[in-house]
Amino acid sequence: MKASAKIRTDNLSFSYNGKMILRNTTVSFAENEITALVGPSGSGKSTFLMTLNRLWETIPNTTMKGSVEIRFNNRFHNIYADNYPASTLRRQVGTVFQMPNPLPMSIFKNIAFPLRLAGDKDKERIGAKVEQSLKRVRLWDEVKDRLSESALALSGGQQQRMCIARALILGPEILLLDEPTSSLDHKASRAIEQLLLGLKESCTILVVSHYLDQVKRIADTVVELSNGEIVEFLND
Repeated sequence: MKASAKIRTDNLSFSYNGKMILRNTTVSFAENEITALVGPSGSGKSTFLMTLNRLWETIPNTTMKGSVEIRFNNRFHNIYADNYPASTLRRQVGTVFQMPNPLPMSIFKNIAFPLRLAGDKDKERIGAKVEQSLKRVRLWDEVKDRLSESALALSGGQQQRMCIARALILGPEILLLDEPTSSLDHKASRAIEQLLLGLKESCTILVVSHYLDQVKRIADTVVELSNGEIVEFLND
């Protein structure tokens, strides 16, 4: 049975300082699958991810045309509609960047930060969700006795898993990852890969990767971009 579409774009184009980065991209992504975005540097992969969470809106001299729709609650929503707040979108679409970006605070406060930002003040509920998120990324046993320590003291692989836990704490339906293992060693990279394979049961995952072996191990679908256009779309 073919998986339902979760994300779809139509004639999506994007430019920065007058330079076209994405050109008339029309594509859809299946729910609860891992899609790998591949292609040479500068082909538009990272920019494409930013169109799915609207992070580009804070960057000057940028222009987007076309549409992006995501299915929430069994119907597609135009995420650029005037009545669709970016804050709502980012609770449903989690993002993990290439380099781990722990905040200069404790492990616990790092992971709880999105809940605090959303206005949650229930300490018991926050504590339970922090523990749940850490368990989902298989980090709980490693840090449960160090939650009050600085997140900056964690190893690179632990920091990246912590960042994924932070992205998951609001229960997003989509997870976007931009080269999440590029700064990690082999062991830490494989841990992230296994984590993503487990997460796709509850998330639709798009991951930018330059590692073809990694793509073969984790991706259900591979989308190749070149010069801002999709040149190949492969289903496993």
